Amino acid sequence: MNSETIIQTNESQAEFKRWNKVFGKLWYWWSLFVAAMLLLIVGPPTISFCWLVNRREWLYPWCLWGARTWLRLSGAKIVMHGKENIEKEKSYVFICNHRSYLDTATIFSYTGKRIGVIAKKEVLKVPILGYGMQYVNIMAIDRSNNQRAVETMKAATDKLRSGVSYAIFAEGTRALPGELLPFKKGAFYMAIEAGVPIIPVAFKNTDNLMGKKRGAAQPGTIEVVFLPPVSTEGLLPNDKDVVKLRAEVYSMVKEELYKK
Repeated sequence: MNSETIIQTNESQAEFKRWNKVFGKLWYWWSLFVAAMLLLIVGPPTISFCWLVNRREWLYPWCLWGARTWLRLSGAKIVMHGKENIEKEKSYVFICNHRSYLDTATIFSYTGKRIGVIAKKEVLKVPILGYGMQYVNIMAIDRSNNQRAVETMKAATDKLRSGVSYAIFAEGTRALPGELLPFKKGAFYMAIEAGVPIIPVAFKNTDNLMGKKRGAAQPGTIEVVFLPPVSTEGLLPNDKDVVKLRAEVYSMVKEELYKK
């Protein structure tokens, strides 16, 4: 290969990278635009109708449709493994890793169960979404206020006892691409107090599709792995049992994420 050919090849590769960067930004803003339009067009009439007829539970199917529609129009294909670990008649705490906005919509709409989500308080500031959350068992937790955080977790625990499963991103925030942050204890106290098993969940590739601080996105496949349930039977809501349970679940998720 002569020097002229090498220069042309390098220029082609640089042009390809530039195009990918532009495409990634466009796709990122397209995905956010789709989310905004779904909220603006579908949210107000459906929430208003459910409020008028005093049937808040009727909003849930619309939220499932909205989440799946957003994922589909964002170019996300969902591939799930381990669904056989989820029994229809049981409630669970799904404890997941978190690397992308795509994780929340996926866990909410693809477990096959009536599910609530523990979200950060900042979600309440999103117009329409923040108000509609209370209709579908999505609870915002204020980690800066310990008393309020405890009250939120107690309310979610009561919902668990009534048969509603919950998904919790135990890292407390989105991790950077490729990272797994330490798990916080709240989800494990909640599972023990409600007496329900934990399903560890590993989200793969969402950081490549729409990772934190990348400001870019791309279509692709989201791989969701539902690991075998971890029993909380016989455990007490004390630091000793919670730390042991947290370590077990964290190890399972970490092993799945980084296995070769």
